[in-house]
Amino acid sequence: MIKIPSEPRIALVHDHLIQHGGAERVLEILQNLWPNAPTFTLLYNQKELPFFKEKNIQTSFLQKFPFALQKYQWYLPLMPTATESYDLSSYDIIISGSSAFSKGVITGHRSMHVCYCHTPTRYLWSDTTSYVEELKQSRFVKWLLPPLLSYLRLWDKQAADRVDQFIANSKTVRDRIEKYYRRPSFVIHPPVEVEKFSITNHPKNYFLAGGRLVAYKRFDIIVEACTRLRLPLKIFGTGPMQKDLERLAGPTIEFLGRVSDKDRAKLYAECRAYLHPQEEDFGITVVEAMASGRPVIAYRKGGALETVIEGKTGLFFDHQN
Repeated sequence: MIKIPSEPRIALVHDHLIQHGGAERVLEILQNLWPNAPTFTLLYNQKELPFFKEKNIQTSFLQKFPFALQKYQWYLPLMPTATESYDLSSYDIIISGSSAFSKGVITGHRSMHVCYCHTPTRYLWSDTTSYVEELKQSRFVKWLLPPLLSYLRLWDKQAADRVDQFIANSKTVRDRIEKYYRRPSFVIHPPVEVEKFSITNHPKNYFLAGGRLVAYKRFDIIVEACTRLRLPLKIFGTGPMQKDLERLAGPTIEFLGRVSDKDRAKLYAECRAYLHPQEEDFGITVVEAMASGRPVIAYRKGGALETVIEGKTGLFFDHQN
C-alpha cells in the first residue's frame, strides 16, 4: 500500500494547453484547490489561454519545436516520449486530467497517480474512423496513419495501466474506461458554477450553441438546419472547424468567437433554447444552459443523458442529421 505523507507534494498534469474547453475549466479548479502545485503539460499557448500565465506551468521539450503551437498534430508520434520525460520523482500525489496522453506519466513507486479521465482517447478508440475520414491531410499522411495509430493504441493501453486510480467525469466515460482499459473507476462530474447563471422572464428568439469548434461536436448539423429553416443561431467558441462552418452558414447564423463568462451567462439566459448536437463526455455547457432556466435540445447519447430530464429540462433527438 502506498503511504502518503501528511503534507504531500502535489503535481498536476494536463494533456496540453492549446485552446479552452471543459478540461481546461477543470484544471482551473484543480489549480485553485492546490495553488502551489505545478502543472506539467506538453504545450502551452499563452496567447490563447492568458489566464494560466500566473500559474506554474512546466512544458515539455515539444514547446521549443517549430510551429508546435500551431501544428501540434505534427508531433503526435513524439507525445508519448514527451509525456514520459516529466520529472515527477519528488511528488507524492500526481493528479492528471486526461483525454489523451497525461495519464501516461512515469511516477515514483511511492507516489499515488490519480487520473481524472475526461475520456479514453477518442481518435484511438471510439471515434477512430470518423477522425481519419475528416482529417485534412494528403493521401500519403493518411496512408501512414494506421501504423501510427496502432503504436499509439498500444502505448495508450500501457499508459492506462500506470494509473493507480481512475476517476471518470461521467457514467459514459466510466463505461469507456471499463471497455477500453479494463479498469474500474468511479464518477465525479465536472464542477459547474451554477450560481453564476440567472433566469430571465424575457428570452429572445435565437437558439444558442457553443464550445470548441471541432469535428466530433457536429455543429455542422445545427448550422445546416438553422440555415435551411432561417432560424437565428448564435455559436460561441473557436476551433479548427470554424471556417468550414462559416462556409456552410447562412445569414441567420452568427459566430461570436470567444466570449467572457459574463457575456456567456447573458447569452444562455436570453436564448430560446440551447442546442447540443454532439455525443459529449459530460457536457458542461448543457448544465450551464439549464442553470439559466433554458431548455436543451440534445443528441440522445453521452453525458447529456445524465443531466437532461426529457420533457422537463429538455428534449432529445436520436439521429445526427
